[in-house]
Amino acid sequence: METECGKKMSSRSDSGSGGEDSPDQRLPAAAVPRRKSATSQSKTEPPLLRTGTRTIYTAGRPPWYDQRGAQSKEAFVIGLCGGSASGKTTVANNIIEALDVPWVVLLSMDSFYKVLCEEDQALAASNDYNFDHPGAFDFELLVATLRKLKKGKSVKIPVYDFTTHKRHKDWKHVYGASVVIFEGIMSFADKDLLQLLDMKIFVDTDSDIRLVRRLRRDITERGRDIEGVIKQYNKFVKPAFDQYIEPSMRLADIVVPRVKWRRAVLASAPQTDPLPRTLSVLECTPQVRGLHTIIRDKETSRDEFIFYSKRLMRLLIEHALTFLPSQPCTIQTPQGQEYEGRRYKGKGITGVSILRAGETMEPALRAVCKDVRIGKILIQTNLDSGEPELHYLRLPKDISEDHVILMDSTVSTGAAAMMAVRVLLDHEVCEEQIMLVSLLMAELGVHSVAYAFPRVKIITTAVDKGLDHLLHVIPGIGDFGDRYFGTDRLDQWSEGGEPDTPMSC
Repeated sequence: METECGKKMSSRSDSGSGGEDSPDQRLPAAAVPRRKSATSQSKTEPPLLRTGTRTIYTAGRPPWYDQRGAQSKEAFVIGLCGGSASGKTTVANNIIEALDVPWVVLLSMDSFYKVLCEEDQALAASNDYNFDHPGAFDFELLVATLRKLKKGKSVKIPVYDFTTHKRHKDWKHVYGASVVIFEGIMSFADKDLLQLLDMKIFVDTDSDIRLVRRLRRDITERGRDIEGVIKQYNKFVKPAFDQYIEPSMRLADIVVPRVKWRRAVLASAPQTDPLPRTLSVLECTPQVRGLHTIIRDKETSRDEFIFYSKRLMRLLIEHALTFLPSQPCTIQTPQGQEYEGRRYKGKGITGVSILRAGETMEPALRAVCKDVRIGKILIQTNLDSGEPELHYLRLPKDISEDHVILMDSTVSTGAAAMMAVRVLLDHEVCEEQIMLVSLLMAELGVHSVAYAFPRVKIITTAVDKGLDHLLHVIPGIGDFGDRYFGTDRLDQWSEGGEPDTPMSC
């Protein structure tokens, strides 16, 4: 890893990885013939993998499956390139949702910035350090990491702090996968890196849109001021795009124009598959039906809504506890008689609430689980991309050893729940030790979570059929958080929530 300050950025890039050679020179020697466009059908191109509904360009081999249908020994690596704030991560997430594979790893180039020395730290503080140059990245570590992931091995990923411009002490552990999606502004800037990519995709977005997104991101997420962001954009970001990033579009197998995610398409998607076996719905007794009648009624007062919601939560948590592992045991009664009973088989139980509405389920869990530990996750929907974003995380230590009850009041698309599960998996919680517990779910959310995480137990009191254009469950319960806390959806939340946008979905 290079941390010396005496070398200029240009000299860094000339010494191997990330050099200033032309895009065609960066192509691997054994690369397939260049494609003129994403839809070209040249006879010299490698074959396409055809399925019942899709045709997939494979860069010379079928992705993640061989010709006999067996899983490939090496992971299929998809490289995503594009300008800063072009929407690469959103495209990557859409690809992940569409892939029919056991597991996918998303690797961001942002994790591989070089560690800055004191002189470079000072430049970064004054927005005079060029983070948009190939020399700013640790290509040696990046290539080694991606090579191990391609072989299906586990790796440790550095966690880069954009506020302090340093790497965190604790690195993130990532396991191998069937498909690896690698995204970054310089994804096509290194020869060794290109050799590891089985498919190359370029995300093309208008420069004005990229600037607006970068302003919002750097100011709200990275603690920078507007003048510094604009200064950095004009001095480094735009020239880097013109010199390095845009020319690399020629290396792409597919060029993706930015298309805004449409909620209506998702909300209207029909669900005809049977509900998954991992789903358990609380028995609809007259009591449960009566509680649903009260809390679903728009005329129900807030006091009654809270009271009867708590009753339903208690029943739901009691039902969820029946799925915890147990083992037989023999005890002595006060009368000196033996009793064949059962005890919890596990080290501990942790409840994790998805804020804010999931937090309302914590009292019910505390009431029935003595000394239960509590964690919190805040996930909000990005208005531009429609994708969930992690804003806050607090988990107990050694959570990997516990069974985790993940709580949210409602689940519509399942996007927030899936992100929360991914966070737990990143903290080494076993998938089969996670239970997603929610008062009400939509069929789409149930299918999405079960498909992505087939070993997560899903527990609810009811499953509704559809979603409206705002992704609220239909017939539903309304906005649970607003009805419970007495807030107005048109007001800005103190936590920074968005108006007219579900807190999580």
